Amino acid sequence: MEDDIQVVYEDNHIIAVNKPAGWLVQGDETGDKPLSDWVKEYIKKRYDKPGDVYLGVIHRLDRPVSGTVVFARTSKALERMNKLFQDRKVEKTYYAIALHRPDPLNGHLMHYLLKDPTNNTVKAYDRLSNRAREAKLAELDYELAAEIGKNYLIKVNPITGRPHQIRVQLSRIGCPIKGDLKYGAPKANEDSSICLHCSNLSFIHPVKNEPVSISSDIPDTPEWQIFRGVIS
Repeated sequence: MEDDIQVVYEDNHIIAVNKPAGWLVQGDETGDKPLSDWVKEYIKKRYDKPGDVYLGVIHRLDRPVSGTVVFARTSKALERMNKLFQDRKVEKTYYAIALHRPDPLNGHLMHYLLKDPTNNTVKAYDRLSNRAREAKLAELDYELAAEIGKNYLIKVNPITGRPHQIRVQLSRIGCPIKGDLKYGAPKANEDSSICLHCSNLSFIHPVKNEPVSISSDIPDTPEWQIFRGVIS
């Protein structure tokens, strides 16, 4: 599966890869090799660097999600990229394949999300209440981009960056993502992925101070390939 990882942008300050579904971005208790280790090895080999390679983790994608992940190659870039994400100055474009047509076909979603650490799921509430006092506001814009058969391609632009945000918010409006058993899909995808892909990240470069737009191709799986001509 390492052969499926593509470097989609790199310079002296940041590096971005197209994460295949199934990879962790950063190591956890499973002990599985994370994407961050693969990127370190890539930098070490490509630039013939002795000793340890610095790499800063800026953001994450859920393990079953694919798409663009950006890492920092210097501490300065890490600090500045963290601030860009914190200040919501990174434009994010995702695509999801949902099991139902959204109604309305486009709109703005605003929910309050509360994570349940016992089963690693998130619940979405329409408003704050006593049972969800610690919930965090989550917002996104969505639009139906295409439909083929009973597969509905939804373009999503998250405004906030909450855990499982797109998954739970689409499920909340009756559009669970294909393969996402955790949030309402009736069956899993064969490769245990879910049909959610981070297609593009756009921001002002943290050091060069120029616009950067980083895109990653959709996965080469049957679920996604039916939309090959739709997603640019």
